[in-house]
Amino acid sequence: MKKERKSKESMVTGAPGKTLFFFALPMILGNLFQQFYNMADSVIVGRFVGENALAAVGASYALTTVFVMLAIGGGTGSSVVTSQYLGAGKYRKMKTSVSTALISFLGVSIVLALFGYCFSGIILHLLKTPDNIIGAAVTYLKIYFCGLPFLFMYNVLAAMFNAVGDSRTPLCLLIFSSLLNVALDIFFVTQLAWGVSGVAVATVLAQGISALLSFGLLILRLKGYVEEGDAVQEPSKADSGETPDLRTQPAAGNFLFDIHMLGKMIRVAIPTMLQQSIVSVGMLLVQSVVNGFGSSVLAGYTAGTRIESICIVPMIATGNAVSTFTAQNMGAGSPKRVRQGYRAARWIVYGFAALICVILLLGKNPIIGAFLDGEANGAAYETGVSYLSFIAFFFVCIGLKATTDGVLRGSGDVVVFTAANLVNLAIRVAVANLCAPFWGVAAVWYAVPMGWTANYLISLCRYLSGKWSEKRLIH
Repeated sequence: MKKERKSKESMVTGAPGKTLFFFALPMILGNLFQQFYNMADSVIVGRFVGENALAAVGASYALTTVFVMLAIGGGTGSSVVTSQYLGAGKYRKMKTSVSTALISFLGVSIVLALFGYCFSGIILHLLKTPDNIIGAAVTYLKIYFCGLPFLFMYNVLAAMFNAVGDSRTPLCLLIFSSLLNVALDIFFVTQLAWGVSGVAVATVLAQGISALLSFGLLILRLKGYVEEGDAVQEPSKADSGETPDLRTQPAAGNFLFDIHMLGKMIRVAIPTMLQQSIVSVGMLLVQSVVNGFGSSVLAGYTAGTRIESICIVPMIATGNAVSTFTAQNMGAGSPKRVRQGYRAARWIVYGFAALICVILLLGKNPIIGAFLDGEANGAAYETGVSYLSFIAFFFVCIGLKATTDGVLRGSGDVVVFTAANLVNLAIRVAVANLCAPFWGVAAVWYAVPMGWTANYLISLCRYLSGKWSEKRLIH
């Protein structure tokens, strides 16, 4: 069977550590750019509109990030099936898995967008959003939800590029989208004085354009995969005795949507959506705790969590790279190579964690100063600095968690993986709510590494058992 692009995009050959690192690197850079333009919203409104505007975006941020992580998790989980078909050389089924995922998540995103638009105000009231910012927060959310289908489609498309071993195209598209978003932010806020509404509109426009470009490029990419049985001769050239032109044609059994394949995707996608969104869901469920300390503390916490979101990017991206690596190698029947990749991924995590810790400890004051004026917003500024000073030491925990979860997800072993993430979430919510009366707002961030560590230890036990290596989604 002919397997085009094998040497370029397959992860079943080559040194595992090198393969993982250079595959993860564009994913890291791409996700950093995605966080960059999310952070740009906060920096621009905080500096050009004011503390209340920053708090309004921050009050919305916990909820919007849940949907971002659901989109990323859904795409990543669905792409496991795509990666396994690629590793097995079953290109027709690989293409069907891509179209099945896109159709399914388009429908899901439309339903979620309608729900979010209609219930934004109620959700923010339940989260005890301060009265002085709730109006602006509701406006931001309603505009954001109008563009939710674009957000989902882009992230699912990016996951499909990653599934076939191409992490560079999503990077280029994210750079373009990020720069466009920042330019639109500045124009709408400083020139048109649209305030919080301006940054929401800028985000929707940037995501929409990026999603449309991604779709066109993915269609072109998939045409390059030809499986025996798909290639047909062009009649005119065959009849004339000329060299036949091989092109990809729809073959028997090559459908746009496969309900059985969707079932396999759901089996992995739902736990992955949970895993990817744990941080955001945890933030959302403890948002009421933070809100109870007032808008100044909320503004500082918003600045700190925006930086946290950037710092976890290398860890989450490395975990997603491990997932793709595992899926392709499980499809190719090589669990031994998965173990080699996992060991290499741990060293990648250690390196990133050390670098992040040093940067945060040395630069926490100017970093928070980019969001808030230390003299004019003293309480908010101190909250942000305090948060970064604490969390800087614990990013290795989420890195180890993400890579271990990546092996379980990529192999389709989802039961323990799901339980571990639920334990993570439960610890974060319980500690934040129960201990806030005694520890103050610091209870919210003390809970974070507790949850990450518990999640890692549970997933590690499952990995060490070796039972994940007996799993396989495709046949």
